[in-house]
This record gives sequence, C-alpha cells and structure tokens, in this order.
Amino acid sequence: MAQSRFSPNSVTLPEKPSSVQWRGPLFVIGTWRSGTSLLYALLNKHPQIALMYEGDLPLLRPLFWMPGGGARWLARWEFWNNGLTRHKLDGSRMRLNASHFPSAMEEVYQAYARQKGALIWGDKSPNYYDSLVWLAREFPDARFVIIWRDPTSIIRSIVRAAEENSFFGQRGMAIRALMGYRVLKTECDRLVSRGSRVHYMQYEALVRDPARVMADVCKFLDIPFVPNVGFLDGADRSAIYQAQHHALVRGEQIVSSLERAELLPVELKRKIKRYESLWWEESGQKWPILSSSQDCNCEKPSLWERLVDRVLYRCLRIMDSIVVVAYCSVPLPLLRGIRSFRRRHDRKGAMTEPSEDTPSTVSDTNRAT
Repeated sequence: MAQSRFSPNSVTLPEKPSSVQWRGPLFVIGTWRSGTSLLYALLNKHPQIALMYEGDLPLLRPLFWMPGGGARWLARWEFWNNGLTRHKLDGSRMRLNASHFPSAMEEVYQAYARQKGALIWGDKSPNYYDSLVWLAREFPDARFVIIWRDPTSIIRSIVRAAEENSFFGQRGMAIRALMGYRVLKTECDRLVSRGSRVHYMQYEALVRDPARVMADVCKFLDIPFVPNVGFLDGADRSAIYQAQHHALVRGEQIVSSLERAELLPVELKRKIKRYESLWWEESGQKWPILSSSQDCNCEKPSLWERLVDRVLYRCLRIMDSIVVVAYCSVPLPLLRGIRSFRRRHDRKGAMTEPSEDTPSTVSDTNRAT
C-alpha cells in the first residue's frame, strides 16, 4: 500500500512482487541545485545503472504532436542540449521515423544503457519536477528517486551560481525555485496516492553518510549494493556540462559546499523562511526537513504575497513553455541564426555550458504544458 506520510526514505511498493527483473525507467529528480548531479554521478558508478544526464527529451514532447515531428526529433534534440553527443550516441543508428514519444525515449535511453552494458535505464534531471505524474502515466513501470535539500541552501546555491552562469542569472529564478519546491512536493504526493514507486532522500544525509543512503537506494531498486557507489572518485562525469557550478561534483571528494560569505538578500531570505514556516505548519511539522537551528515558527507569508508569487511563477512557467514550443516548431536554420546571434552578444557565452546560450537555455526551466 502506498505511504501517505512524508519521510526522507519513503518508498511505495506494489503489493505483488514481480518475478521479472525491473529494467527501468528510473527518474532521479529534485529542484535545481538540490544535489541531483551528485546523486547521478554516484548512481552511474553502479554496473547495473546507466542514467542519462539531463537528457530531457520529455521537454520536447511537442515535437511528437506535430505532423512529421517523428522524423526530426533526433536533430531537434541534439540541437536542444547535445543529448546525443554528450552521451556518445550515434543518431544514425536510431529509428528516425519513431513518432510515439514513449517508444522514442525508451529506444534512445536503452541504447545508452546497452552502451554501458547496464540493465536499468533512465534520466537524471531537475527539469521534471512538475511532470512526475505525467511521466508515471507515460511509463507505468517507472520508479522515482526524489532528492530534497533545505530550500534556503538551494536558493543560496542558485544565487551563487548566477555569478558566472547566465541560466541561473535570469530574472525570476528564485521564484521558480521556491514555488517549484512546493510543486515538486505536490507531484510527489500525487505519485504516492496513485501507487507509484517512490524513494525520498535528503541531500544533507547523502553528503554526511553516502554509503548508508546509497545502500537504501539500491535496496529500493532491487539491486545489490556496490560499495564504490558511496564514493565520488572514479565517477564518469563526461556527460555533465562544463561549468563552474559543477566544480564540486567533478571533484574526487563528496563536499556539500565551500565556506563563503552570505549572498542571499535579506528580504529574499526572509521570504524563504516565511514559506518554510508555512509548509512546516501545513504538513504537521513533517516537511520540509530543515536543520535544527532553523526556526519554523516564524511569520507566514500573507495571502497577498502567496497570490502574487503564484501568479508570477505561473507567468514564468507559461513563458517557458511558449519558448519550448517555439523551439520545437521554428525552422532549424532560423534557430541556428538566433543561437549565433546570442553567442556574439553574450560575453559569458564562451564560459558557459551549451544550455545557457542555445535553445536549451530553456531546457533547465521549461516543459510544454
């Protein structure tokens, strides 16, 4: 029976065990800067797991709604975020006429798993945080590993990343992350209520005791625990974008963060605390999981503040979705021209990852609704 209460290690299981070994998909999801990249690097050290790194093909599902879209999805996907080249996949060996989204995704993601000789295929991406139920409908056998992190730490990390990263520096990222945090919780609750298999973990616990946390994940996935998944050294990070904010996951030691000066504006920090207090009260003091030094009994956001923030968040997401649809439908030569123009006029272009100055600028924030 699905569990209704939130806990850092909640797992929902079917009542009847299957005699057939599960092969995926596995979706590793959290909000931006919540530790999904670290979890990806550790999971992919397991010989039975081969997750793509922000393959994000589901974001481009409008392609499969359009006449002839099935014949061009590989080219559009590669243009979007270099999904093929980052994962060393040969697009010429894929079926270019695949017009059914689940079949297309399963084919290309399983091809990546076979490349490694792994059993379990899937994707790690923070960009599915508001699409969990949709993914569960498209892939009924899917399992979900959700990683949570303290909301203040998430937004502090976003603000820090914005110093050198144009994606995180775009307007509205703090609201996207804060409101998205609650959206992810709502999606998780809906998954649990429909009986999907879900495992929760806390980023802070992963950093503190990676071996124990990863052992729990392996148990959830019905695969043997391999001790080296508790260590970062030797992990394959070739598919991860080259960017300064990925420096820690590219290291050899699991480190939460470096000691730096506080970057959060006072009012933004107060807003986060107000929402943390609201959610803590609404959940019966079960969620979100915060450090003991934090006060969850402070002022709550007013009804007006909540309304304004929700409207702003929804407007940002609608704009994101419009951009995704545009990049699924606008002729590629024109999109290439836009990309070239942006690169010439963006001083950060040469220093950032592909998803920041290309059509995949929106791949970290958008999905078609």
